[in-house]
Amino acid sequence: MALMPKRVKFRKCHRGRVRGLAHRGNRVVFGDYGLQALEAGWVSAREIEAGRVAANHFLAREGKVWIRVFPSKPVSKKPAETRMGGGKGEPEEWVAVVRPGTVLVELGGIAEDLAKQTLNRVAHKLSVKTRFVGGG
Repeated sequence: MALMPKRVKFRKCHRGRVRGLAHRGNRVVFGDYGLQALEAGWVSAREIEAGRVAANHFLAREGKVWIRVFPSKPVSKKPAETRMGGGKGEPEEWVAVVRPGTVLVELGGIAEDLAKQTLNRVAHKLSVKTRFVGGG
């Protein structure tokens, strides 16, 4: 089941643009290690879910995983081979808007080498460049 909001005030929204650095959500808070975004972009609900599944599968019920981002932005697309006009397309997917510095995933209760391996597997599922960060 893909992540998406239960309800939203408006079904469709503008694309916008991602500027600046993350001032909130940029530190490891819950766990001991984290995966931090190095570039701005959109992380889709499918990418987040794929990363969560990869982390839980690799850890095999050892430690705890925290997902720090939530896809709350609808992205609409018009059907293929549709003529211009006719209004905005229907919402196709949900994305999380990510700024450089945002911590995407956190891990706790495991050794550092295992955390690095796990977060490397998660990073391969994401569309933004990331780095491993330790808690402080």
